[in-house]
Amino acid sequence: MKNEHLLGILMELGLNEKEAKVYLACLSLGPTSIAKIASIAEIKRPSVYPIMERLKTVGLMAEEVKGFKTFYNAQPPEKLELVLEERKAKFKDALPDFSKLYNLQGEHDVIKRYDGLQAVKSVYEDLLRNVQPHENYLIIADQANWLKLDKDYFMDFSRRRAELPINIRMLQAQSREAEWFKKYEKNFNLKVKFFPKSMTSLVTNLVVIPEMLVIHQIIPPISAMVIQNKSAIMLHQQLFEIIWHSLPE
Repeated sequence: MKNEHLLGILMELGLNEKEAKVYLACLSLGPTSIAKIASIAEIKRPSVYPIMERLKTVGLMAEEVKGFKTFYNAQPPEKLELVLEERKAKFKDALPDFSKLYNLQGEHDVIKRYDGLQAVKSVYEDLLRNVQPHENYLIIADQANWLKLDKDYFMDFSRRRAELPINIRMLQAQSREAEWFKKYEKNFNLKVKFFPKSMTSLVTNLVVIPEMLVIHQIIPPISAMVIQNKSAIMLHQQLFEIIWHSLPE
């Protein structure tokens, strides 16, 4: 069948293979009969009827009667966005139940490893979700190497982080990018200090919030380790404070 990539997208949205084939067939046919749809979609005619009912239920198909004949017409592709929104809404409704199951792990210490840039980005999103208002968000970073990984994403992340009512402090290796963040620290809700110029780069970034410690390797292979252990978190908070107060403004 043509448009295999479109078929795959429809299935990712929640349609099964036959439903996706029928919808694609109808898109190109306009108002038409079950027999024509079955032929184009290469699906047996009796199987098409329940498929049409399902597509009507999710708003992707309309039915009209002309004389003694029934015609089916695919709804505009924009309607697919409604399907996606419905799936997102169902997920949001179920998310508290998933979270309850996840929390059944108890209060045990947790160490997790994340490999690859996409996985590491999910860790940064977890930081934004977990940090609470007025908590400290402490960073040891090499901004130049951090931004090289995906400048668009990490700049957007920095802006979203700046909107939170949290206390962000950053210890940075010297670089042009670090100087820029220092210049605009108020815009990013930051307080910035620099390591001595002899420390020109770092191979890892470190982020500490009261709920988690993140050690992010910023050179290949890109990875992150998340530690949820109160003693380890407290140690890194204390070390951060020692370094912070030893450096000039």
